[in-house]
Amino acid sequence: MRIGLMGSTDGEGALGKLVEQARVVRDAGFSTLWTSQIFGYDALTALAVVGREVADVELGTAVVPTYPRHPVMLAQQALTVQALIGNRLCLGIGLSHQIVVEAVWGMSFSKPVRHMREYLSVLMPLLESGKVAFQGEDYRVNAGVRCPGGERPSVVVAALGEQMLRVAGSLADGTSTWCTGPTTLRDHIVPTLRQAAADAGRPAPRVVAALPVAVTSDVDGTKRRTGQQLAMYNTLPSYRTMMDKEGVAGPADLAIAGTAAEVRDRLVELSAIGVTDFNAAIVAADPDERAATMEVLREVG
Repeated sequence: MRIGLMGSTDGEGALGKLVEQARVVRDAGFSTLWTSQIFGYDALTALAVVGREVADVELGTAVVPTYPRHPVMLAQQALTVQALIGNRLCLGIGLSHQIVVEAVWGMSFSKPVRHMREYLSVLMPLLESGKVAFQGEDYRVNAGVRCPGGERPSVVVAALGEQMLRVAGSLADGTSTWCTGPTTLRDHIVPTLRQAAADAGRPAPRVVAALPVAVTSDVDGTKRRTGQQLAMYNTLPSYRTMMDKEGVAGPADLAIAGTAAEVRDRLVELSAIGVTDFNAAIVAADPDERAATMEVLREVG
């Protein structure tokens, strides 16, 4: 299982911090630095900067929302980033959420599975060959892009429900999850995704799992703090469904927190059930806890 760290493009000085986080990933021997696309800096632009500053690290988006970006433009941007950073991008994309799509962007969320299927039907050929001809309900596209030096990136989809997992498995390279626990990954995410990929004649998919993690002697305090920081995810239906499937009250119960041995065992469990990439959202309370967490992540990776 490859180990990566979760970064952020939000907040004062975020770009400089992201470069430093990439250096931490490189120096620790980890594989990937992931960053979200929320309401701060643009993730792909930020990763282009990071990739010019720090070599030998895969840079991933977790994730870029599809609705505000036409797939032709996203293909062009992703291939441009690839050309700039030496082809080290993992392009993670996702729907976002109904409340954001409708209330913030003013767009329809009526057919999200169809949207993603058609989106990938435009995006993937452009990334692979630079050309696409597609006629669908949402997208009717005849287009080409040319970005010399930019190779097709790995593409993972934030897919949680069965239909979306089937789309991701059949058209993309895997999935990127959040607020999804080990039982749900083992019994739902991994088998559904693998079967969809097999049915489509595609290689075994990439399963990127992001979870809070900390080596700590104060498990209760860590979970309480994590629950407060991540309370909003209780209100988002797609995540709430996965937490209900896992049988947990909220994000705090998904935190991998405990002694070094306990954290190590839970990470090994994730690898055993088919997680190919762990995206570590470190929730340590102090530098000592962070150092201990980093050490366990190094051991597992």
